[in-house]
Amino acid sequence: MTSRTDYDVLIVGGGIAGLQAAIDIGDQGYRVLVVEKEPSIGGKMIALSKVFPTLDCASCICTPRMAEAAHHDNVTIMTYAEVASIERSDGFFSARVIQKPRFVRERNCIGCRKCEYVCPVDVPDEFEGNLGARKAIYIPFTNAIPQVALLDIDNCIRCGRCETVCPADAIEYDQQPEEKTLSFGAVVLTTGYELSPMNTKPEYRGDELVNVLNPLQVERLLAPHGPYGRVLRPSDGKMPESVAYVLCAGSRDKSIGVPYCSRICCMAAIKQAILLSGALPLVDITIFYMDIRAFGKGYEQFYQNAKSMGIEFVKGKVAKINEDDEHNPIVRVEVQEGESRVEERKFDMVVLMQASLPGWCPSGVCAVETSEDGFLTRKAPHSSPALTTMEGVFTAGAAAGPKDIPDTIAEAGSAAMETVLYLRSLGVEPGTESAAQEVSR
Repeated sequence: MTSRTDYDVLIVGGGIAGLQAAIDIGDQGYRVLVVEKEPSIGGKMIALSKVFPTLDCASCICTPRMAEAAHHDNVTIMTYAEVASIERSDGFFSARVIQKPRFVRERNCIGCRKCEYVCPVDVPDEFEGNLGARKAIYIPFTNAIPQVALLDIDNCIRCGRCETVCPADAIEYDQQPEEKTLSFGAVVLTTGYELSPMNTKPEYRGDELVNVLNPLQVERLLAPHGPYGRVLRPSDGKMPESVAYVLCAGSRDKSIGVPYCSRICCMAAIKQAILLSGALPLVDITIFYMDIRAFGKGYEQFYQNAKSMGIEFVKGKVAKINEDDEHNPIVRVEVQEGESRVEERKFDMVVLMQASLPGWCPSGVCAVETSEDGFLTRKAPHSSPALTTMEGVFTAGAAAGPKDIPDTIAEAGSAAMETVLYLRSLGVEPGTESAAQEVSR
């Protein structure tokens, strides 16, 4: 089924950058469509426990923006959808958007979760970093927007219990993808980042050792509403007494094709170390690093505070990670402080600070250019950070390179301003016909 709808702006990605840009553009009176590939908006930020260096609650910052965007008169949100193509012609953009099947009628679902309660199937919960479990039919997380269930058809056993108990007749087992062709005056790409795979450096055995975790899994352990309700290691539910962080576990390494610094890893590790010290007062924490890059406002003091709390910083290069019979990770490291030496240290848990990779590749979708690292190319070094190499297409956040949350939100504001100026250059004023209708005349 194909339909056609017009909006002023398409925003690809419903993380904190996309939501902030959508709100700012919508506040100027322009109609915005946000397309998010996941079943809920919020991006990476909604899964975090706290943010650095203020240690403010991440959910307390992100959730109000999610709600504001969802209830904004000028903002429409499509979740669990993907942009298949974006083409520019005669001054406006045409995009093919594919709405993936939830196997639940979104207009009917009331978010009561009765289907979830009766489902007999348990599968690993992706939102919890596969540390917890969810049902085959589920709402992604407590404060998800929209509060609409999603049926994991690959794990569904077709028992029919969800359909029987649903009070809104929302279950639709034969639901099909729906393609929509939409027209826009401008596009904002806020597609974020993904972590490099845990097996990027096979010597660390990140995909094999059960007590070697990625940073987003630790964020969920630290969250008050996380999978275990407190910090426990996955293998045996033991409170860890010693934790190690391995920085640059995928970044600044030409041998694996990621020569750049991922920028946020040092501060994210320090933040988690401080939070772990608060959650587990007797825990010993060691951070293995090549260089500490505390680049932002208050970041150096944050680093110094961590050292004063007793967190150990060891300048060294981790060669490999093994484990003993009790699944305790054993880290082999070349210490580069004082007289260089090779040591082996045993920990209860190890966290790999992986590289930040582009969250989306425009190849075959959009003619916007990317740099050698795969992130979107900015128009010129001294121009607005929101400008891409394609007229009418703007960007913000980690889509153009790794960055922290304050810079992401600032760039979202810049992208919103550039988008509004561009629409006005087309002669489109707030509250009038959509840009696509104006420029296609």
